[in-house]
Amino acid sequence: MNGRPAQLPALGAEFRTAPPFFPRLGDLAHDTARDGRIGVVVALPGQGAATYHLRPPGDGAEWSAPADGTTLRPVPAQATHVTPMKRDAAYDHRAQQGIVPVRIHYEDGGTSEALLVLTLDEMELYHCQVGRIIELRGKAREGAS
Repeated sequence: MNGRPAQLPALGAEFRTAPPFFPRLGDLAHDTARDGRIGVVVALPGQGAATYHLRPPGDGAEWSAPADGTTLRPVPAQATHVTPMKRDAAYDHRAQQGIVPVRIHYEDGGTSEALLVLTLDEMELYHCQVGRIIELRGKAREGAS
């Protein structure tokens, strides 16, 4: 077995679901040929170079990546925080899990929606923690008046 489930056929590049990534100068890129190493693109193919040239953020030795960009992937913006959405939480009795809709905020200003899935133990823990936050808020209000 090649590590791929039998029901998933081997698809060629012609069936890519994401558009190809062609980084620009200064972009961060993961290089899959270098174990996901992240580098800043410092030279593009065709601009005095036959390949992409990358350098580790900060400093370090440059390396090259194929001119077609097949080994390069974009580096997503980092998440900064998560906030609950104003939607009802749900409980899945069969899985014994709570589900809370959340919004993930990224450093570039973007957001995405996801679900926070909580086990029974986690629900009890967060129930206690949220109760503690409410208690602290009450004490702060009393002290401010």
